[in-house]
Amino acid sequence: MKNHKFALTAAIVSLALGSSAVAHAQASAMTFFVTSTGSGKGADYGGLAGADKHCQTLAAAVGAGNHTWHAYLSTSASGGSPAVSARDRIGTGPWQNAKGVVIASNVAELHGTNKLTKETALTEKGEMVNGRGDTPNKHDILTGSKPDGTVVSGSDDATCGNWTKSGDGAAMLGHHDRQGLRDDDASHSWNSSHLSRGCSDDALKATGGAGLLYCFAVK
Repeated sequence: MKNHKFALTAAIVSLALGSSAVAHAQASAMTFFVTSTGSGKGADYGGLAGADKHCQTLAAAVGAGNHTWHAYLSTSASGGSPAVSARDRIGTGPWQNAKGVVIASNVAELHGTNKLTKETALTEKGEMVNGRGDTPNKHDILTGSKPDGTVVSGSDDATCGNWTKSGDGAAMLGHHDRQGLRDDDASHSWNSSHLSRGCSDDALKATGGAGLLYCFAVK
């Protein structure tokens, strides 16, 4: 009887270790995710460097810190610094989520016919993010970008002060679930749907967001 109990216990431990190993392997291979948490300060991440650090920290916490992670964010020209386009800072692909699903093979596909949906735009933990129809809705993802992945041009703020504001301002947002109020390209856009009503947590929540980011492994 003792031998049977020992064998059963050993089998359970083996299965648990096997499951853990599989989960770790999947996390290590992950090259794309939506952040499970925001900055806690609305759209203020302390600039691109702070946003990248947020991606890196969350990835490392689930065993994917072996990659270099960048946030999918564009910035406007400011103080002598040139504009930065999100599409130019995310590597070349392919990118896959925590479950191993490839959401795009390259930059052109990402900004064309990609496989980003509510079911594939998972967090670093492999969990779905609330979308339109869920409570609370969190489908607005910060990007500051046009559909082609370049920075929104013009004199009006579309990057919340290049991701340093948590009060007044505005940021271009995308819908990770590809759903909106209308049946049009903007509502279905993952990276360029509409501007926020401000840069604070409350302002981002007002249109269905939580200050979340898309994170891509550069290498």
